[in-house]
Amino acid sequence: MSENTTAPYDVIIVGGGPIGLACALEAKQANLNYLILEKGCLVNSLYNYPQNMTFFSSSERLEIGDIPFVTTNPKPRRTEALEYYRRIQQKFELDTHLFEEVLDIKKNESENFYVTTSKRSYTTRKVIIATGFYDIPMLLNIPGEELNKVRHYYDDPHYYSGQKVIVVGASNSSIDAALETFRKGAKVTLVIRSNEISPRVKYWVKPDIENRIAAGEIDVLYNSELTAITETSATIQTSTGIIEIENDFVLALTGYRPNFDFLRKVGIDIPNHTPCIPHHNEQTMETNIKGMYLAGVVCGGLNTHLWFIENSRIHAKQIIEHIKSISI
Repeated sequence: MSENTTAPYDVIIVGGGPIGLACALEAKQANLNYLILEKGCLVNSLYNYPQNMTFFSSSERLEIGDIPFVTTNPKPRRTEALEYYRRIQQKFELDTHLFEEVLDIKKNESENFYVTTSKRSYTTRKVIIATGFYDIPMLLNIPGEELNKVRHYYDDPHYYSGQKVIVVGASNSSIDAALETFRKGAKVTLVIRSNEISPRVKYWVKPDIENRIAAGEIDVLYNSELTAITETSATIQTSTGIIEIENDFVLALTGYRPNFDFLRKVGIDIPNHTPCIPHHNEQTMETNIKGMYLAGVVCGGLNTHLWFIENSRIHAKQIIEHIKSISI
C-alpha cells in the first residue's frame, strides 16, 4: 500500500451507492472539496442485485440531485438504475475512486480524519459513511452452509434449470428467486419460518407466488427451518417433524446486515441489542464522533426495512447543510 497522504479534503464519502452519490452532489453544489471511496464498482450493491430485478419503487422515488430518472416501465429495472446512476456520476464528473476499500479511519490531534484505504491514505475534515447493508449475509449457522451449493446471493435463474432448489425466506428476494427459477425449469421448495408469505412482498408478485403454491407448482414448508445441508440433500425441521429431501442447490436469501465490525473499528457506538442501530443524530446524521456522519440504509442497523433509497436521499442534504453551518 502506498504511504502517500493527499492534501486535506473537506469531505470523504465512504460508499459509492445512490446515497453516496447524492452526498457528493450536495457537496459539489456547496463547493466542498470531496471524494467518494468505493470498494467495488459504481453502485456496487445495485450491481449485485439479481439481473432481472424490478424495483418496488417508481423511478421518481429513486432520483437524486433533482435529476429525472426516465423509464417507460411502471417500475424501473436493475439495468435502468445502473445506467441512471452511472450517467449522473459521468455528467457531474463526481470525484470517485472505485475498487478502493477503506480499511480504517482515525482522528488526529488537529481534529482531521486520517483515512487509510487499500491503495493510499487521505486526510479529510469530515467523513460520511454510506456503506449500506448488502455486503454481509445473515447466516443460517447450520452444518453444510459452507458447501458450494449454498448461495447467499442470487443472480440469474438459468443456472438452476432442471435442478432441485430450496429457497429460504419469504421476502421479495426469496420470492423472486423462487418464481424465476421455477420458470426456468427448477423444482422449487420454499422454506419459510413463519406461517405466510411476507406482507412486504411486491403487490404484483404476491398473487403470482400464491397461485403457484396453490397449483402445486412450487412446494412450500411453512413454520420450518433448515437444520443441515449435505451435497445431495437437506434436512428441515417442520411443524410436524424432521424431514430430509433431495437437493442440488440452496438459495439462503435470509437478508443482510451492515458491516458492524468496520463501524465499531472507526469508533461509532453500536448497541449490542437488536436492532443494533448505530448512534447518530437524526437531524444532522452526525455520529458520536464529531465530524463523522452516517447516510442511507446503514443508519437502520439490523432494521433493514427502515431506510431505502427513496426515504434516505434526504440524508445527503441534512449532512451537507450541517457541515456548511459549522466551521470547516
